[in-house]
Amino acid sequence: MPSKAKESGGLAERYAIALFELAEEAKSLDQVDSDLASLMSMVRESADLKRLIRSPAISKGDQGRAMAALTKSADMHELTQRFVGLLAHNRRLFSLPDVIEAYRDILSGRRGRTSAEVITAKSLTEAQKTAIANALKQTMGGEVTINDTIDPDILGGMIVKIGSRMVDSSLRTKLQRLRLAMKGVG
Repeated sequence: MPSKAKESGGLAERYAIALFELAEEAKSLDQVDSDLASLMSMVRESADLKRLIRSPAISKGDQGRAMAALTKSADMHELTQRFVGLLAHNRRLFSLPDVIEAYRDILSGRRGRTSAEVITAKSLTEAQKTAIANALKQTMGGEVTINDTIDPDILGGMIVKIGSRMVDSSLRTKLQRLRLAMKGVG
């Protein structure tokens, strides 16, 4: 069954466009982008925060107060704070990761950059991110922004997604292929 976050694609895109237009008008595109990157990192690293944004059992008031405290303590731009508050008020916090991704894609597209999602078993160093970005830049023929995600289930290697294209060189996938090949031999 698909998660609520994955079902929010069109919704997330509409919210992201609205936020982008407001940030552009306020000449705060980079500040909002930085805030959203920080929020995404916080969501990835905190099981409690994931639960807060996804749980329908938590009231919108509690979600709103928690997110207001979080965005304020992180010294985020007023626009970011109000926007996250709006998502909480409208019971749409579950779509926050998709909204962030859509916003960052819009910003990258506007600046002529391509965004790549890189999934690894362990966090990447800055040198590794730079090397991957440079390799993708040569392949894609333009600037590439790396959005890295950690998924220990892939065991090793990496999965790179750019738009609808995906290269899966994870150890998990290689082992699955080997297992399938072994079944055919017997």
